[in-house]
Amino acid sequence: MKRVAITERPNWQAQAKEYGFNFHTMYGERYWCEDFYYQFGLKEIELIEEATEELHQMALKAVDRVVKSEKLLEKFQIPPQSWRFIRESWNREEPSLYGRFDFAYDGQGNLKMLEYNADTPTSLYESAFFQWLWLEDQIEAKNLPMIADQFNSIQEQLISRFGDLRAYHNMNLLHFSCCEDSEEDRGTVEYLEDCAKEAGLETEFLYIEEIGINSDLEYTDMDDTPIDAIFKLYPWEFMLGEDFASYLDMGKTRWLEPAWKAILSNKALLPLLWEMFPGHQYLLPAYFSNDKKAASLTSYVKKPLFSREGANVEIVTDGNVLESADGPYGIEGSIIQEYVPLPIFDGNHVVVGSWIVGDTACGLNIREDHSRITQDLSRFYPHAIIG
Repeated sequence: MKRVAITERPNWQAQAKEYGFNFHTMYGERYWCEDFYYQFGLKEIELIEEATEELHQMALKAVDRVVKSEKLLEKFQIPPQSWRFIRESWNREEPSLYGRFDFAYDGQGNLKMLEYNADTPTSLYESAFFQWLWLEDQIEAKNLPMIADQFNSIQEQLISRFGDLRAYHNMNLLHFSCCEDSEEDRGTVEYLEDCAKEAGLETEFLYIEEIGINSDLEYTDMDDTPIDAIFKLYPWEFMLGEDFASYLDMGKTRWLEPAWKAILSNKALLPLLWEMFPGHQYLLPAYFSNDKKAASLTSYVKKPLFSREGANVEIVTDGNVLESADGPYGIEGSIIQEYVPLPIFDGNHVVVGSWIVGDTACGLNIREDHSRITQDLSRFYPHAIIG
């Protein structure tokens, strides 16, 4: 694993505009960067792929344990009125679409899971599509050798998975939704819509704020038409805490992601995995903050159960706060996870994101930041496999 300088494509901004990549720069800061790329060898990719699929299967075993335990459902801060809804979603074996593991990986075989973004992971469009365009262009420009490749079959896997979901749910129309105030979320959903269309589905979009409920307690779109199936880029923990959540298990709407993903997107998954698979090579020791065993960790990362994009994360070493991030989370409780410093390349702290669609590991992305905490504006860099 190396950070390698490379000439930027002269037309990449025009290409981004052409393909609707409108969030390549946010708040005046570059998000997409291609003055460097991360180079991997095939054995490194095989390790990441193997770890991703193994950890995903471990996580599914954790879901099975949680849905059978009221004590664990409480620890995960899932509202009691939603327990049956989530349990039935799992028992029906409702299929999921995708997720992303975040790893600390230094290219030396030392790989550790930081968390599992299993419900509403972003960075999808740039991982699946735009960095592949970068690879093709750089090979054509002879800035990369002809043998250069990329761990990236994300788009093919998404299209195939939407085909599976179409057959499972016997659906032809799939609604898509996200919040109105996020350009990045809208771009991600537009990309997923394109993949769904490639799989033969009809799609319609509406914002989360536009979803209604009719007198038959059915969720409806802006035309008051009942929503049969919908993908929402909106966290389950938000949905389960809102007023209309009481109607979720009464209606006929089928949700993507399925409700059981509320368990996987929760940081409480980390101490549960450590309890179920103690000492596992890809896991870091983790405990609930109020667990007496937590005192065994002198250097740790404190993470609220519902934290996203690094919000309210705190890094503590030997009793001193090394770094922290502000945010709206924390009242729901937190976990602590052993602190492992992220690898540093040219002064940048680097996180490797590994994508899984269905049960198949199929791609990766790199995020880097001068901060030790990866957040929403952390820079995205493409990667290539050479050798």
